[in-house]
Order: sequence, then structure tokens, then C-alpha cells
Amino acid sequence: MERILERVGCDELSAIILTAPGWARVALTMPDEQMRERAADAIAATIIEKMSGVPGPDRNQLALPL
Repeated sequence: MERILERVGCDELSAIILTAPGWARVALTMPDEQMRERAADAIAATIIEKMSGVPGPDRNQLALPL
């Protein structure tokens, strides 16, 4: 954890969390344990994506069959 904080400051980490999907941020407070776990996974994936510098797939892009 300290290694992450050496690379990313608290303000930047907060900004990254705020770019996570809204449903995930809200779902962290849900009483359903599975929903909270999915939300935590989504937020963790957002943090990893932003820290790695490699953009993930655009969630708004429709998948088209080839």
C-alpha cells in the first residue's frame, strides 16, 4: 500500500476514485454483500487502469460483431 501512495498522492487517488462508475461508488453502501464486492472490484479496476496509464475499453462503445 505504501508503494502505491509513493507513486500517487491522496488528492490524485481521490480523483481516480471519483472517475469510477457512479453505480459502484453508490453500491459500496448497499446491504447486499455481492453488490458491494462487485462495486469494490469495479473501483479497484478503475484505480489500476488509471495508474497503469493504459486506457481500458470505453464502456460507452458498443461491441459490434465481426
